Amino acid sequence: MTVTAEIIAAWGLSFRLLPMSDDPVRTRITVREPGGEPRELHMQEWFVRERAQPPVVSVRYEGAETARPAPGVIAALEAADAIVLCPSNPVISIAPILAVPGIRDALVARRDRVVGISPIVGGAPVKGPADRLMEPLGIDVSCVGVARAYAPFCSTLVIDTVDEQHAAAVEAAGVRAVVADTMMHSPEIATALARRALDSMPQP
Repeated sequence: MTVTAEIIAAWGLSFRLLPMSDDPVRTRITVREPGGEPRELHMQEWFVRERAQPPVVSVRYEGAETARPAPGVIAALEAADAIVLCPSNPVISIAPILAVPGIRDALVARRDRVVGISPIVGGAPVKGPADRLMEPLGIDVSCVGVARAYAPFCSTLVIDTVDEQHAAAVEAAGVRAVVADTMMHSPEIATALARRALDSMPQP
């Protein structure tokens, strides 16, 4: 909470920024070298030092089981008119938050107010190694795979215009599909995307 408060103050922002938890949660990735034994790496070791090259076997979130949501997080989720899952890596950005006890349950309870934005466009991540993490964990590297993974706690998924042909498959996964330009090449496009996501929510 202290760090996020300092960020808010440094940028002169007026909104409230909450971390998922004040407790440490570390993403650990087990990889397998060709012909070698599995070894576990810190996420940054795999991503930076190893350049996301060693094949992924599994991912765990060390400390998540005993972590607690930061003060105000659950109340904010319970009171929000809309909860937006940004187009971040489902395995190492979104999943660690969901691993903190209470947060996933809060989203499940508010599922009709949760809208996600797919980080996978045209069968590939917009940025980063999401595909190298999703595929080994059995998540199809597509907006449909994201929909299936998010379905228990997310009612609507915004997919890019290039994936419009997959809208029916997204909806077959139990998630309403909304088609929009998700490639935020300018502030104007980013603003339009945010409005499209929020407008996709039913009136409270």
